[in-house]
Amino acid sequence: MTLAEVRTRYLEFFAARGHAIIPSAPIVPGTDPTTLFTSSGMQPLLPYFLGKAHPAGTRVVNSQLSFRAGDIEEVGDNRHTTFFEMLGNWSFGDYFKKEQLPWIFEFLTSQETGFGIDPQKLYITVYAGDPAAGIAVDTEAVEIWQELFRTKGIDAGFVSVGSEAAGYERGMKNGERIFAYTEKNWWSRAGAPSNMPAGEPGGPDSEIFYDFGTSHDPKWGPHCHPNCDCGRFVEIGNSVFMQFVKKEDGTFEELPKKNIDFGGGLERITMATVGPDIFKLDIFDSARRLLEVRSDK
Repeated sequence: MTLAEVRTRYLEFFAARGHAIIPSAPIVPGTDPTTLFTSSGMQPLLPYFLGKAHPAGTRVVNSQLSFRAGDIEEVGDNRHTTFFEMLGNWSFGDYFKKEQLPWIFEFLTSQETGFGIDPQKLYITVYAGDPAAGIAVDTEAVEIWQELFRTKGIDAGFVSVGSEAAGYERGMKNGERIFAYTEKNWWSRAGAPSNMPAGEPGGPDSEIFYDFGTSHDPKWGPHCHPNCDCGRFVEIGNSVFMQFVKKEDGTFEELPKKNIDFGGGLERITMATVGPDIFKLDIFDSARRLLEVRSDK
């Protein structure tokens, strides 16, 4: 499947569910002096998460052109590029987890209305909680995911060990499918809950990984699990649940209007049809053929 086909399917899928299709913002932002480039789909929409009304309504979808040089040293592995497109669907105080997670699962796994990924290849991560901040493990997301996998005849076991790699490895051996992480599954502009200033919104997130089944590279550690960097698991989507705000006393309370920020790499999702190498996608065909000819490969 080509990138253009996946992009069209995604936009049409969410348009059919009440989302207004909005254009990609400029890759060089003209109104944000804090950054040189647009690096994600969420970046141009931040004012609407903070309360400004979006002219297209409370549900929007698009494919955002993005440039990200923060991980440029990783370009050349099987999944990183500096320039990419980020598929996104957003809710500004409209729907939340119970609607969004089933939609993205349907899009990824349905042969009729979506992309048709084998659900046996999907693994999920959720937020493991932060007792110091008074934030519990995201059991709501776990329960929703388990029910979704159950509809496909899959018993999705849950591993909650926070940061113990050996515990994740035991979960992999036991056939578990949902894993909780502390550092990897929280989003705010300031990072971890402890770094957030008072008044800052943030929330847990839930990432979707595709398992390419490749061999584990031990240079990334002795244990392989969804958040391992060896390349077997590739993150293809992330649902951010913007549901908390930090109070002056350092604790958190729920926002009166909760928001959804989903970001899915267009190239990474399309990888599921070509194998564990992002440079085998159709957009790289011409450049790859030229390099092969000039290098006598």
